[in-house]
Amino acid sequence: MAYRYASNPSEAEDIAQDALLRAWRRRSTLREPDRRKQWLATIVRNEAFRQHARVRPDPTDLVENEGAEDARVVATVELADLRAALGKLSEKDRDLLEMRYQDDLTQGAIARKLGIPEGTVKVRLHRARSKLRRVYFPR
Repeated sequence: MAYRYASNPSEAEDIAQDALLRAWRRRSTLREPDRRKQWLATIVRNEAFRQHARVRPDPTDLVENEGAEDARVVATVELADLRAALGKLSEKDRDLLEMRYQDDLTQGAIARKLGIPEGTVKVRLHRARSKLRRVYFPR
């Protein structure tokens, strides 16, 4: 009987279970025992209406939120790994990478700040990134 009001078998089972529970609790309201089927059908119908009227959360919202939480956890772990890898580099390499990526200085600006040729900055940055790559992505 609940299948008439449901859009899928799972929903029909929920309606039937809730209706039977409600019927059991309200069994004292059955006035005419010979009309038990009609009485139960009315309870099932009303329970189906209640089921459809309930506001249910959209499952896709829950999945999207979980994905966002997972992304934050992964980002936090990656940041901790990166900091640990940076800690294994020399201070000179860390300072150079910090100027380039944290302070967002160009190679020319770094060269002027350190008083060295721009070509030297390029080579040192390349070497520092290579060292960081080996530490961060060990084979």
